[in-house]
Amino acid sequence: MDVTLLGTGAPAGLPRPGCPCAACARALGDEVRTATALMVDGALLLDLTPGLALAAARARESLHGVRQVLLSHPHDGPAVALPPELPAPVRLPEGRELTLLSGHRVLAVAVDAPGTGYAVTGPDGARLLYLPPGAAPAGGPVAGGPFDVCLLDVAGRPDALALLRATGAASLTTDVVAVHLDHGVQPGAEARRRLAAAGARALPDGATLTAGEVRHVPDVPRRTLVLGGARSGKSAEAERRLAAFPHVVYAATGGRRAGDAEWAERVAAHRGRRPPGWTTVETCDLGPLLAEDDGPPLLIDCLALWLTDAMDRVDAWDDAAWRGGGARALLERTGALAAAFRATRRTVVAVSNEAGSGVVPATASGRRFRDELGRLNAAVAAECEHVLLAVAGTVSTLR
Repeated sequence: MDVTLLGTGAPAGLPRPGCPCAACARALGDEVRTATALMVDGALLLDLTPGLALAAARARESLHGVRQVLLSHPHDGPAVALPPELPAPVRLPEGRELTLLSGHRVLAVAVDAPGTGYAVTGPDGARLLYLPPGAAPAGGPVAGGPFDVCLLDVAGRPDALALLRATGAASLTTDVVAVHLDHGVQPGAEARRRLAAAGARALPDGATLTAGEVRHVPDVPRRTLVLGGARSGKSAEAERRLAAFPHVVYAATGGRRAGDAEWAERVAAHRGRRPPGWTTVETCDLGPLLAEDDGPPLLIDCLALWLTDAMDRVDAWDDAAWRGGGARALLERTGALAAAFRATRRTVVAVSNEAGSGVVPATASGRRFRDELGRLNAAVAAECEHVLLAVAGTVSTLR
């Protein structure tokens, strides 16, 4: 079953008309996207968008063979002209099945946003799932087991992909293709980086893919370290990297601080950001979590607070205790943590502060913490396939 992407953008397209934002300004060349519309084997059209005939011509496709046009979501913009060779478009009620003369079978899938998703089975048995913009499946698992291709709003609704994975609709071999791409993510390298972290990809308008074809699925780095200063966006980046995966374990190393209202507000803000399917564990005992080979993805936030706890335990703040064995005891603890990262088979994203670029601390204990944090970051980074640096909400790949 061949699927031609006549458009891959949000309903308003990318760039949005008249929008002055940086993402729209950078949407050039292959990053220019018309509203999403798919043609399946030249017989089925999913969504009717402005300039459809021109989009089909650019993709070297003809609309004359289309026997069914299905709409996935309400159209709020200007009226869309219907090319004369196309049948009248319809939107199937949820749960309705349709069989085309071409041999394609279509099932209307309930979603949690205005619109309808479609599960399409081709004459060759290949299967695709298409969801409207900003939507995730509703009402339970999508019938039929894993799909060969899932096309959905990965950038805007990573939790939809997490739900598909949790219910078995998307497997390790499913080709996840991002559509409905909007200006919420900078186009180009940044969009590709974020999608690859979710195990997804984007294709330019006019591209054709074959459902069920054996192809390379983007590898999700198994161990990632995200570094950054205060309010750099490092925690948000770490959470975003796992937003498309269900059942994440969030290891919070900060603990509770009695009587500190501001700290409680920080913790509450972090909790409120996490998807409802995530489990939070407040602990600095990271070794057992890293040793769980069959556990779900693990997010550790953060290593700087873990180090604070480790230094407390060896009395590293006292100069005499530090010289009398504290330094050696801390080295053993940090070495054990680095070894646990080396041995783990879980998908892990760890967050840590990059404190070496600021003002030199005024106290010996402050300088000791800064130096030990730098050593810890280097030791953990050495065991990670992927190392990122967040600065002013912008993420750079170090490795």
